[in-house]
Amino acid sequence: MNSHDDPFQQARAKCPIHIGTFQGARVPMILRHKDVRGAAKDTTKYSSDAPLRIPIPSEEEVRTVRQYPLEVDPPLHAEYRKIVEPFFLRPKQPDVLAKIHQLIDTLLTKALAAESIDAVKDFAIPLQSYALTYLLNVPETEAELWVSWGIHVFKDGDGKSKGPFMEKYCQQMFEAAAEQHGDDFFSALNQAQFSGRPLTMEEKLGYANIAFAGGRDTIIHTVTRIISYFAQNPQALQWIRENPDRITLASEEFFRVFIPLTHIGRVCPVKTDVHGFEVQPQGLVSLCWSSANRDPEVFDEPNEIRLDRKPNPHVSFGFGAHLCLGAHHARAIMRALIQKFSERVSQIEILETVELIEKEPDYTRKIGYELLRVKCSKIV
Repeated sequence: MNSHDDPFQQARAKCPIHIGTFQGARVPMILRHKDVRGAAKDTTKYSSDAPLRIPIPSEEEVRTVRQYPLEVDPPLHAEYRKIVEPFFLRPKQPDVLAKIHQLIDTLLTKALAAESIDAVKDFAIPLQSYALTYLLNVPETEAELWVSWGIHVFKDGDGKSKGPFMEKYCQQMFEAAAEQHGDDFFSALNQAQFSGRPLTMEEKLGYANIAFAGGRDTIIHTVTRIISYFAQNPQALQWIRENPDRITLASEEFFRVFIPLTHIGRVCPVKTDVHGFEVQPQGLVSLCWSSANRDPEVFDEPNEIRLDRKPNPHVSFGFGAHLCLGAHHARAIMRALIQKFSERVSQIEILETVELIEKEPDYTRKIGYELLRVKCSKIV
């Protein structure tokens, strides 16, 4: 991996922040690992209480509801998070983990039998969509619709139409669950209490919004970049095959380097000096996870992929109170993916690619693939 894959390398070495331009506004991007973690913990100075504005660029045009618990500050954040945490811990359950393994086995069997596959549409999107049914404890048939949503429900070309469609779909799911209560995500939220009262429809839609949008493209892109890495480094598959105990450290290194989420926003409730840049009240600040993950003060040779890197204090799942709800789910998927590929695949040949590049006025960064056509060969 070359240093140009880290667009913030030079800026981070010179200054704790980089001034980016997003939707016409100048935004300080906090770059260094220590500063990013410090800002993530300081929810008073750097607030998440900014509906629709926490993602960068903001999402006013593609959704109407606050995402819970992402866009809520402590102490309310903890109460909101507690309501849905049991579902996001489901991948720790042996039966749910077994379903994830079986799903990857099924997709891999198809891939090995085919002349070639698009690892995006034929593998990563179905993997994310069907695995989500296990997380939310809904029938697998629901994933047939979710697969059609593509890589992202907001950032695709038709995000302005898909966002409202997703909200309408979720409202219908809550209404159906009210008629026939079960053990699923929608039924649980219908029955949930917040501060002694039922959740409003807006709150329930906010939870559903983060469940469907928050971990979609991130998982899809990480899956395809891991597959691409194994194609370019077949010796890594053999190295893991020799000792499956290496899977855990390898997955964490993939999370560190292949983080699809460049950064996340926070707002300053009052005028704030951010490492020399004055942010006005309600002004935006970026916590640049991807830059922090390449900080040479923390990671030796940060632009190298070292599958046995330890320790590895990456911030790909955030830090502090807002640590990603879906971290257990993502880890379960990636570890199972690495295991199955090491057990069953001898070689991956890349036939065609279309890279997905995040292009902003002040930087460009590879996020994943729109197309990754590969041929997988089985171990004989």
